Amino acid sequence: MTDRLSALTSWHSDWSGLRVGVLGLGKTGFSVADTLVELGASVLVVAQRAEESQVRLIEVIGAALVLDEVLDAPPRELALLNPELLVVSPGFHPDHPVLVWAGENGIPVWGDVELAWRLRDKVGAPAEWIAVTGTNGKTTTVQLAATMLVDGGFRAAPCGNIGIPILDAIRDPAGFDVLVVELSSYQLHSTSSMSPYASVCLNIAEDHLDWHGSLDAYIAAKARVYTNTKVACIYNMSDARTIRMVENAEVVEGCRAVGFGLGVPGLSDFGVVDGILCDRAFTEERRIAALEITTIADLAARGLAAPHIVANILAAAALARSFGVSIEAVRKTLARFELDHHRIELVAASGGVSWVNDSKATNAHAADASLGAYESVVWVAGGLLKGVDVDPLVKARASRMRAAILIGVDRSDLRTAFQRHAPGVPVFEVDGTETEEVMSAVVRLAASVAESGDVVLLAPAAASMDQFVDYSDRGTKFAQAVRDYLGGGGS
Repeated sequence: MTDRLSALTSWHSDWSGLRVGVLGLGKTGFSVADTLVELGASVLVVAQRAEESQVRLIEVIGAALVLDEVLDAPPRELALLNPELLVVSPGFHPDHPVLVWAGENGIPVWGDVELAWRLRDKVGAPAEWIAVTGTNGKTTTVQLAATMLVDGGFRAAPCGNIGIPILDAIRDPAGFDVLVVELSSYQLHSTSSMSPYASVCLNIAEDHLDWHGSLDAYIAAKARVYTNTKVACIYNMSDARTIRMVENAEVVEGCRAVGFGLGVPGLSDFGVVDGILCDRAFTEERRIAALEITTIADLAARGLAAPHIVANILAAAALARSFGVSIEAVRKTLARFELDHHRIELVAASGGVSWVNDSKATNAHAADASLGAYESVVWVAGGLLKGVDVDPLVKARASRMRAAILIGVDRSDLRTAFQRHAPGVPVFEVDGTETEEVMSAVVRLAASVAESGDVVLLAPAAASMDQFVDYSDRGTKFAQAVRDYLGGGGS
């Protein structure tokens, strides 16, 4: 890192005239450009595409813009800028030609999280950060923890990969006591300075291997969430990889390791005893007693008792409690919490068959958790598998499947997995690119094979962009197709 960059650790440092290339113009890229222009930097945005409104906004804020649909080499304008720093949006792989060029020319590469950490003192004393990552469950955990903090009397907000760019959060003029930051492996890959108050990696499973290149590289990126944690490293007691992450993390002296899991909690853990969720970490009497958070029965009454959801609740409670939130405030949050749309969402129940939308299960690990919550399933799966091997998932859950309905471009991998590990499970395939027709065909097929007591489960184990705008669009079209079918006299 150049001497100048190493000195840029505050909003009040001298950023004026710093030559910065910004790679990407989505929500993240625009927040980066807007922030840097406000700081007085010389900013050139490089993107493959942009909406007309984005182009106008870049002009308004005073940054330059180069659009290159191919972007298989650094544009001439970027080379002429001779940037002192490149800030990259998460979607660009580390082997992208522009990033390779930056490495060859000694140009430091940051993400928006690294930039935000350095600028977090804009509106006074910087907010503490609670950092959340994991293959699955991040958004649920972030929303829960942030709400628990607010119910506990703190000024808190969820941000990061959850939707509100972290740079927008740190520039909010009202300021916060604490930010709960959802971090993807992409963002952690380019983050080095962050020192969170508390941190968690919820779980690890194969995902985004096409981006990272290997499972080891993916795990190494996730493990960065624990680096320099000050107060509490929260880890999943049933996931050996997160345990090793905490054991190997370089943390601030005095930082505690706090586990969470679905079994009886140890001396400094969160867990479940006789159907009661318990805190045995943040109580002075933890050697002989635990604090009751809620019960499985109470959660089940509101559709929140799936094992992976209970684990997320325990992790969020641990994060909130580490910051001093009372157990009463944690209970208050849980008494009214509802899952996001497209997360094990009951669409309809008719004729003894339940139709469940878990379109947000975009990888094998999430689909495995979803399948594990039901005894007999007609599974709707497929899309973009992102280089992940689905054989273990099919092998592990075949006994629960009434049938499988495959969609998307990567159907062949799923088909082969069923042939190899579950030849007795009926497998149907739906081709086509018209998304409404795809889901209508899915629902008709599912209705023809589902029996009373079954769950028709959309948990695709894959990304959606081959046929849909995003996972939300996929889930919405599934739910609409279900309603159309049942409203038309289906079973």
